Amino acid sequence: MLLKNKKILIMGIRNKWSIAWGAAKAAADNGAELIFTFMGEENREKIEELLSEVPYKKAYTCDASNDKDIENTFKLIKEEFGKIDGILHSIAHANTEDLKNDFINTSKEGFAHANDVSAYSFVAVSRISKELELLNENASLVTLTYHGSTKVLQGYNVMGVAKAALECSVRYLASNLGPDGIRVNAISAGPIKTLSAKGIKDFGTILDVVEEKAPLRRNVTKEEVGNAVTFMLSDMASAITGQVLYADSGYNIIGI
Repeated sequence: MLLKNKKILIMGIRNKWSIAWGAAKAAADNGAELIFTFMGEENREKIEELLSEVPYKKAYTCDASNDKDIENTFKLIKEEFGKIDGILHSIAHANTEDLKNDFINTSKEGFAHANDVSAYSFVAVSRISKELELLNENASLVTLTYHGSTKVLQGYNVMGVAKAALECSVRYLASNLGPDGIRVNAISAGPIKTLSAKGIKDFGTILDVVEEKAPLRRNVTKEEVGNAVTFMLSDMASAITGQVLYADSGYNIIGI
């Protein structure tokens, strides 16, 4: 029970296919007390129906692109549950046209939007949680990234740039929060059939290539990525910070 008696906030839960859901189930199986945020009050009924499958404290609506909304949500969490032990940031978005068109045609607005929602929101979450003293000593912050941050993957486009910014932010945040005993890391998941992945052109081809080329000759599951998240949130990873851990069947080591 790696997370027994630990309160873990999972930000960005969407549906049963999401990596965040895989992480939630793994954390619950390891004894975590779960708190969730999701986007849009209109989604509450379907989110709460999903969450009924795991023991959890509460689910809050939160727009992670709005610093004030993050602050208000974190204040409520602290008032109701006290300090927490970890946060999973599972939040990213890019405009559809910026994924379908060539990267060179990315609009200024689209570039700013992708980086704001996918990268800066993690900076805001980290800063606000520190300012509100929401985190217990030895807390762990984890975010989700992808191999398109370091290599050109057709169709990933501006999201690759945003994930590169996110990974760099992980390193700087780790340096800033380390003196407080707070760890900051990222999990780089292999491609998984999520709702977000549907926006990537020829996503099925990516899955086929990974299955053919990865050392383990298979794709990963959201449950396996969830296990990696659980490890990073746990005290078993107490000496690890500022890192990007690949959970991708080893595909990232292959050159050709």
